[in-house]
Amino acid sequence: MSTRRTVVTRYPTPATRGAEDPRANPVTTRDTMAAARRVVIKIGSSSLTTATGLDVAAIDRLVDVIAELRGRGTQVVLVSSGAIAAGFPHLGLDRRPKDTATQQAAAAVGQGRLLAHYTHSFGRHETEVAQVLLTAEELMRRTQYTNAHRALARLLTLDVMPIVNENDAVATREIRFGDNDRLAALTANLVKADLLVLLSDVDALYTGHPSRPDSRRIPVVATDADLEGVDVRVPGSAGVGTGGMVTKVDAAGIAATTGIPTLLTSAPNAGSAFAGEDVGTWFEATGRRRSARAAWLGLTAEVRGQLVIDDGAVAGAIDRGRSLLAAGITGLSGRFTPGDVVEILDATGRVLARGLVQYSSSQLPPMLGRSTSDLKEDLGAGYDGVVVHADDWVRLAPPRR
Repeated sequence: MSTRRTVVTRYPTPATRGAEDPRANPVTTRDTMAAARRVVIKIGSSSLTTATGLDVAAIDRLVDVIAELRGRGTQVVLVSSGAIAAGFPHLGLDRRPKDTATQQAAAAVGQGRLLAHYTHSFGRHETEVAQVLLTAEELMRRTQYTNAHRALARLLTLDVMPIVNENDAVATREIRFGDNDRLAALTANLVKADLLVLLSDVDALYTGHPSRPDSRRIPVVATDADLEGVDVRVPGSAGVGTGGMVTKVDAAGIAATTGIPTLLTSAPNAGSAFAGEDVGTWFEATGRRRSARAAWLGLTAEVRGQLVIDDGAVAGAIDRGRSLLAAGITGLSGRFTPGDVVEILDATGRVLARGLVQYSSSQLPPMLGRSTSDLKEDLGAGYDGVVVHADDWVRLAPPRR
């Protein structure tokens, strides 16, 4: 009897794995933003709140922009920060709490207030809203990831306005996203958005701090070279949000690698941005669309270990999209069981891919570097299979030239 667990879930064939999403993605530049049929908009706490609580006028302005988009047929998912910031003034606190327990308490108080006003404000446009609270742990698990995908897709088909936020009332320091910029990028991929828009209190990415006279706006980021020498460590509003320019650039990078362009600008510029005006910083899409499963593997799945492979396996398996055999593996780390997600590294330590491993970390050591025929003769038929099947991994690094 085989000593490994068989993964029976049906996945895309090699011919379709990693292929472009069948829906057209016409958004390539800021002046084609109006062509986006599905948009994820993220707005930060500093754009929604003041020292005394919610900024009702700011929320209403954002809702008016979104209502106009929806009126011309664009589906919108809003990723909204602000629960903690909306809650802590009502707990008698004069600033955002730093300890996890008080943040959770503030979020539990503030989330209801935040959603109540969104409900009222969108009601002016006869739009139903739905609250979707997520934690990083939920998107790490395949079943929860799929459920989140289905729920959001169904809300959109029902013409309901999803409002997504991290579930700060239960998220712990160890499992939280850390900022809603990254959550927005993952949500954009989750719903197969045409465009991601990040709204904050900074109108664009600059070469330095915007207050410096020698800083200049960066209108377009097409490659990593456009960010060379740029100081992205510009913080957001102190004491309100958790993100800064670093998290926004990282989020834009996540979206770009999955085929989704991103615009970074300020909340007051939202209307101008969707009119195609030259505002903010445009991050061009650099990768291809991924299936929901491939996005889960590549972006959010919990990694339980690593496999190090030799140059032959890089050329034969990774570069050619084939299955990974034990013969090409030179080392491993971590503790994992069949079906867990592992990273695949080359000899220099560069992460090339992630995939579902077919053997446990205790089974693999005697198999490393050995051919399938040798393994079958020495260890039995249960050890002569592939370690990571070609249908069960996604590439993270570009092919070698």
